Amino acid sequence: MVRVETASVFTALERARATAYPAGEYVGQESFMRAAEVRQLARQARVGPGVSVLDLCCGTAGPGRLITAESGCYYLGVDRCARSLATARQLAGNLPCRFAQAHLPPLPAFRFEVIFLLETMLAFPDKAALISEVTRVLEPGGRFAFTVEEGRPLTEPERARMPGADTVWPVELAELTGVLRDAGLTVTWRQEWSSAHHAMATALLRSYQADSPQIAGQIGTQATVELITAHQLWSDWLGSGRVRKFAMVAQKQ
Repeated sequence: MVRVETASVFTALERARATAYPAGEYVGQESFMRAAEVRQLARQARVGPGVSVLDLCCGTAGPGRLITAESGCYYLGVDRCARSLATARQLAGNLPCRFAQAHLPPLPAFRFEVIFLLETMLAFPDKAALISEVTRVLEPGGRFAFTVEEGRPLTEPERARMPGADTVWPVELAELTGVLRDAGLTVTWRQEWSSAHHAMATALLRSYQADSPQIAGQIGTQATVELITAHQLWSDWLGSGRVRKFAMVAQKQ
């Protein structure tokens, strides 16, 4: 995925994103997830009033703000980018959201009932180290709710084409399931979202292309070219099956 790192980029892409998503499905997310999918994943993870939720790599926290507003959960969003967190705090307004800056892993030294990792499992080359940390901070019976790009590692030609390839690490489903099991997590729910995310990647690609002069005026020509190139590749890969997209919930034993 191409993640927003600054408030200026967020502003530049806002109109294009709002145009790409179906009515009611855009809530400030920086990904291919629709609002309905965020809600579905939260339901499967049994997020509700008073449930402690840790949102890893939250960015500007569009999904986190939605979950907090609708469920009444106790929410902490963590991200490494101070500017994204500043935007998240501003947009959260009076919502009872908390935010903290950290480079992950390690995870915060608290216990949580639910941990979210939305659209950023891809960025961690060492899935085992990450998932071990997730298990450590989950309460017994706690749920890890995440999305994952499933597929073989990128080839060298693919890495050469993908902007920010050092944050693009797909994983095969059998390997991931084994890592979860070894860490003490049991998959309780899984659903493939490849078709829906192919449609969103394609819609975002077209919207960014249409608004590219305005976007380039705010974030620069090179960043805009990389944004469009990455979305073209995701559209191609999700459409061809080179990469598949899954949402999953795994429970601590």
